[in-house]
Amino acid sequence: MTATVTGPAASASASPTSAPKSRGSGGGLARYIVVRALLIIPTIFILVTMVFFIMRATGDPISAALGGKLTPDQLAERVHQAGYDRPLIVQYLEYLGQIFTGNFGTTLSDNQPVSQVLLTYGAATLELAFYALIVAFIVGIPLGMVAAYFRDKGQDAGLRVFAILCYATPVFFAGLLLKLVFSIWLDWLPVAGRASTSSELEMQTLPNKTGIYLIDAIQTGDPAVLGDVLIHAVLPAITLGLLTAGIFLRLVRTNVIGTLSTDYVDAARSRGVSEYRLVRRHAYKPALIPIITVIGLQIAILLGGAVLTETTFEWKGLGFQLVHYLQARDFVAVQGMVALLAVIVALTNFIVDIIAALIDPRVRY
Repeated sequence: MTATVTGPAASASASPTSAPKSRGSGGGLARYIVVRALLIIPTIFILVTMVFFIMRATGDPISAALGGKLTPDQLAERVHQAGYDRPLIVQYLEYLGQIFTGNFGTTLSDNQPVSQVLLTYGAATLELAFYALIVAFIVGIPLGMVAAYFRDKGQDAGLRVFAILCYATPVFFAGLLLKLVFSIWLDWLPVAGRASTSSELEMQTLPNKTGIYLIDAIQTGDPAVLGDVLIHAVLPAITLGLLTAGIFLRLVRTNVIGTLSTDYVDAARSRGVSEYRLVRRHAYKPALIPIITVIGLQIAILLGGAVLTETTFEWKGLGFQLVHYLQARDFVAVQGMVALLAVIVALTNFIVDIIAALIDPRVRY
C-alpha cells in the first residue's frame, strides 16, 4: 500500500522551479518603462521623416506658397534665401537638427515662429480633447453597462445602433446637425467660438493666462466668464466626444458580458446575487481595463477629428489653424503642426502603456 504524502513535507519536496512565477518585479517594471520610452524615439523619427518628404513631394514651400505671385527672379531669390535650393538630404538633416532644439521654423504666410503658433493654438486643441474625453466617458461607459445588463433585448439593440451611429457619422455632419438643432432652432447654445468677446477680453487681461480658457476663466474669479466658456464648449465637446463614446460603449458592453460569464460571477449568481449588482460590483472594473488600453489610439482619433470639429465651430485650435495654413499652402507651418501632433500621440501611447502595465494583470514585464 502506497501512502500519499501531504502537508509540509510535500511542499518541502516540491521543486522550487515548479512554483508559479509572480508578476514582474520593480526591476522588470523599470526595464519595461525604459523599453517603451526608447520606442518613442523611432516612432517620432519615422513620423517626422514621412511628414518632411510628403510635404516636399510637390516642391519647395516657397514655390508652393508664392508661386504665381512673384516673378521668376523674385521667386528664385526667395527660394535661395530660405535654402530650399540645396540638396534635399541637407535640408532634411538641418530640419532634424532644428526640431531637436525646438525650432520649427517661421510660417510663410504670416511670418510667425511656428513654435509660438503651436503654443498659442495647441492649448485650445488639448482643452477640446479633454472635454471630448469627458463626454466619451460619461456617455460610453454607463451605456455600455446598460447594454450588457439588457443583453440581446430591445435596449441592447437600440444602444448598439446608437454606438454605430456615433463612430460612423462624419464629425462635421454631426457638428452641423447639432448646431442646426440647438443653436439655430432652439437657440439654447452658442453657434461658434470658444467664448464671447467680453469674456475673451477679460481673460486677456490676466497676467498669467494659459490659453486654456477653462483655467483662465477660473483665474478671473468671475462665474459669468466661467459659465460662458463652458456653454461654448458644450456642442464641440459633444460632437467630438460622441465619436469616441460609441467605441467605449461597445468595448464596455463586450467586456462586461465576458466578465459575467466567468466562474466567480456564476458562483455569486448561485448565491442569489442580483444581475444588477453583478454588473455594478463584479463586472465594472474589469471592463474598464480595455478602455484604458485603447485611450492612446482614441487620442489620435480625437486629434484627427479636432480638425473638422474646430473648423465647424470656429474653435481656434491647431485643427482650425491647420486648415488655414493648408489653404495658404504654408508647408512650414503644416509640417510643424503635424510633427507636434505626432509627438503628442506617441507620448500619450507611452503613458497609457505604463498605466495598463500597472493595472492589467495580463501584461507581463
